[in-house]
Amino acid sequence: MLDLAEVHVVSIPMHLRFRGIDVREALLLRGPGGWGEFSPFPEYDDAEAARWLAAALESARGDVPAAVRDAVPVNATVPAVAAADVSGVLARFPGCTTAKVKVAQAGQALRDDVDRVAAVREVLGPTGRVRVDANGAWTLADARWAIAALEAFDLEYVEQPCADVEDLALLRVALARAGVEVLIAADESVRRAEDPLRVARLGAADVLVLKVAPLGGVRPALEIARECGLPVVVSSALETSVGIRAGVALAAALPDLPFACGLATTSLLTGDVVTDSLDGRGGAIALRDAVPDPDRLAHWAAPPDRQRWWRERLSRCAELVPAD
Repeated sequence: MLDLAEVHVVSIPMHLRFRGIDVREALLLRGPGGWGEFSPFPEYDDAEAARWLAAALESARGDVPAAVRDAVPVNATVPAVAAADVSGVLARFPGCTTAKVKVAQAGQALRDDVDRVAAVREVLGPTGRVRVDANGAWTLADARWAIAALEAFDLEYVEQPCADVEDLALLRVALARAGVEVLIAADESVRRAEDPLRVARLGAADVLVLKVAPLGGVRPALEIARECGLPVVVSSALETSVGIRAGVALAAALPDLPFACGLATTSLLTGDVVTDSLDGRGGAIALRDAVPDPDRLAHWAAPPDRQRWWRERLSRCAELVPAD
């Protein structure tokens, strides 16, 4: 039984198509300790979406761990746009000196990735940090070839180059033997895995990318970080500032934070539900509350059919969240 004071469903268009969507929908809920965001992507089944609800309820209870820093450095995010559009995208992230670039987009070629990453490097200059994210789209052979081609741009790391954990482990060995000094980061192999610790056990990654919502909350994510013992990058799941606040809480609670975090993604949306968006302007997000503004909730309210769809999904997933 959910004890919620308010439930709102919002629908916010995006500046550019990202992750295959043009509009981001989210259900925002207020509980006894604050606000939480429930926004699993529509294609996720209820079992997977229930973890996102557990995270939202954790936030709504105000169950936030102690912070060891008051601000979190963040990176810019560059979708799989044409090289000519890169400077315009990066302009939405003033102050960010690190950029994550999407690569291996369906329908594009490696040449497109090279041109895009080259454009990012040109804008950021030699001291900027550039990382790429393939979302598991490459085969092992393709990953070796692509990383060799992109290595010239001084990559900070390559995120989820292959889908399989075993292939990630083999790729690390192959790159080391070839003298390619590029770190491998694991995202989907952690957040969508039945055993998120397997990445560390198999030596399949140098860096963990953790997202609060898919992992069931800040505290479960902290436990995974502790047990894996690898450097962590906290990233978003394309949330509003309400969901980003949970990611900032995780990043602020980590003992060490050697990399900029992928939490500045409200800049990819055309609007937000708070007046002071957690957008990472200046290259960092300060640890602060994210309380929705009533006028913005009304402005971005989803159509009635989507309201019903999300509320029904909320009810179904609530039955799958373990009781405290």
